[in-house]
Formats: sequence, structure tokens, C-alpha cells
Amino acid sequence: MAIHYLSSPPATAQLVIVGGGIVGTATAFYSARAGIRPLILERRPALSTLTTAAAAGGFRLQLDNEEEYRLIRESVELFLNFEEMSEQSDYDPEVRRQGYLWLTTRRDRARDQHAIVEAQRSWGLSDVQILDATTVRGEFPWVSPDVLQARFRQGDGLLDPRTLALGLAAGSHARVVTGCSVTGFRLDADGGRLAGVETTKGFIATRTAVIAAGPFSSEVARWAGVELPLTAVQRQKVVLPDVQEVPPDAPMTIDEDSGAHWRPAFRGAFLLFTDPSTPPSPPTEDLPIDQSFAFKLLQPKSPQAVARVAPFWKLVWDRGVVQWMIQAGQYDVTPDRRPILGPLPVEGLFVNSGYSGHGVMGGPAGSRVVIDVLTGKLAALENPFRPDRTFEERPRLDML
Repeated sequence: MAIHYLSSPPATAQLVIVGGGIVGTATAFYSARAGIRPLILERRPALSTLTTAAAAGGFRLQLDNEEEYRLIRESVELFLNFEEMSEQSDYDPEVRRQGYLWLTTRRDRARDQHAIVEAQRSWGLSDVQILDATTVRGEFPWVSPDVLQARFRQGDGLLDPRTLALGLAAGSHARVVTGCSVTGFRLDADGGRLAGVETTKGFIATRTAVIAAGPFSSEVARWAGVELPLTAVQRQKVVLPDVQEVPPDAPMTIDEDSGAHWRPAFRGAFLLFTDPSTPPSPPTEDLPIDQSFAFKLLQPKSPQAVARVAPFWKLVWDRGVVQWMIQAGQYDVTPDRRPILGPLPVEGLFVNSGYSGHGVMGGPAGSRVVIDVLTGKLAALENPFRPDRTFEERPRLDML
């Protein structure tokens, strides 16, 4: 099933979606299922080539709060039944349920693992396990003898985020215009109602639009006079193809003491590290790459070294012949690290953003929430992610 590209936007649209990443295409998918014909506007030359393309490509139900657990559980059902639910077979996100494995070498974190698993089980996640040192090395022989304990769920897994996004675009039958930047919104005479969207390829009359522009969402909302509690935070990913030491069937593996993590990819691996001290930065398409980032993860003496809990990475370092590249993207982060989904003060304008690093796994179900609010199927006050909620910082129990 081909994606329906247009060279220029139509004069009118029932629904305009600003942004063609995973969140924008998911919005189109659920709007089409609700009987609304969507138009996706993407300013880059191709869909899903910025933050979606730089994502780690994992999904999990091992989360640190019940609201996100229930949201992402719905997304996972879509992933596991993608061909049937998207009604297309051209784009296969290659879902693999290889699990998420959280490792610790510290006794205090081992106690914390028990606490978070107990909470997850109280939400209904019955298949998450605590593995003692002997069991974890029995199941995963490459784990360091320094590891004291792990938490693991086989049902979590890996996928290709960009293919997922393209499949949603195809399944939505949305009209798509790439290379088309939104430059502003036109409001009606009293300024309280959306009348249309201004773009570099002309004006589109519409009464309804969804901002799904990831880290640029706050900038886009300001064109309508709306301030969003969003900041952009840079994250990086090391891509190492063709690394023979990486077990191809390994789970997403997280050093819960440092936050460093890796997953099999391209007959090698993706390596990542989420540094909570990284300050916000202005949203941009041209992110500066920190060339020292790879050394933080690969050099065995580094505090964030992936070799800390998986010693085969030291062999990779010692062999010294692997090639790598670094990708960068930005998280769109809210103060409570939960998404912002729903109507803005300008009537007809909605937001679907703020996933705080969970856009691939939260974006599909979050988009369903936005469309349900937009159509009146879900009452605004029943939406726990509504934009007018009180944003309170919450303790970080989860390293990712």
C-alpha cells in the first residue's frame, strides 16, 4: 500500500497534522479510523527522518507509573498485530519480543528493583521477573559476575521505529506533503478559533489541526499564542554494525546503576546513555554531535561503560576494529515526564507531544487519546494527559 504523497497541499483539509514523525503518522492513523480524512505536513524531504529515526526502537511495559503503563499497553497491542490493524503489509516494523533486562551490581538498587516490580504487578503486569545472580547468568551467560540481580520481562521487545511510522502513514490513507514547513496559524476575527494553517506552499483552510512536531511543538504552539510546558533535551545513539560478539537474540540490556544500555541491531548494536544532567537546548534539526559520547560507552574504564555488566564489550574495545557512527535527536520533555494530549486554548487546535523519550511506544495510543478527545468520544476531564492539568515534577524511578 503506497503512501499518498502530494506535491503541494490542498486548499482545504478536514484535519491538518503538523509533523510527520511517529506521533504525527499515528495521529493520522487514528483520525482515519474515526472517519476523519487527515493531511500530514512534514517540513523535511521525507517522513520520520528526525527524532523517530534516532530512537532506540524498544517497547516495554516495565514502566515506573501506572498511567503510562496503561497507555503503552495499548500501543503494544498495535505493534503485535500490526499488519492486521494497519491493514497493509508493505511496512513491517519487525517486532521481536526479546525482552528488557535491567541489571544491577548494587544492593540498594536490588531493593529498588523489588519495589518497582511489586508496583508493576499491582497494575496487572504479572509476567515481570526478578532474577537472582545465578539465574540471570544461567539465562544470559554474557552477563558480568559482578551483577547481583536483574529484572526481566520477555514480552517487552524491539522494533524498527521508522518502518512503524511509515506503516501507520500508509494505513491511514492520509495525504502527505513533505518539504512543507508550517509558518503560522490563521485565527478567526475574534482570535479564539482556528481558521487555517499557513505554510511555505500556501494557505490551507481548516477548522482543526494537531501539533505533533516533537521538540518543535512548543515553537509551533507559540504561533497561535499558546505556551506549552515543553523543553527539548538532546540524546545520542552510537550505531555499531557488524559486531560479531553481540548476541543477536539479546534483550534490550540496561545497566540500572549508570543508565547505559544497548540492543542488538544491524548484526551489531545500538548503544545509548540517558544522562539526567543534560540541560535543555533549543529545538533544532542540526544537532551537534559529541564525538566523545562513543568513548563514554565503549571505553571499559568509563563509569558508563557497557562492559561493566556485559564483559564481551571489553573484547570489542580491545579488538579495536569496529566502525561506528553517532546519531542525535531530542526528547520533548514535560515537567512530569508524561505527554500532553488534547485541546489548546485556541478552539480547534490540539497538541500531541511531550512523550519525554517514550514517543515510539507511547505515541500510537496517545494519538488515539487525542482523536477520542477531538471527536468527543473521550471527555476532557477523563483524559489524564490533558494540557490544562497541574504539572508537578515527580521522582525518577526509571533510568530510561
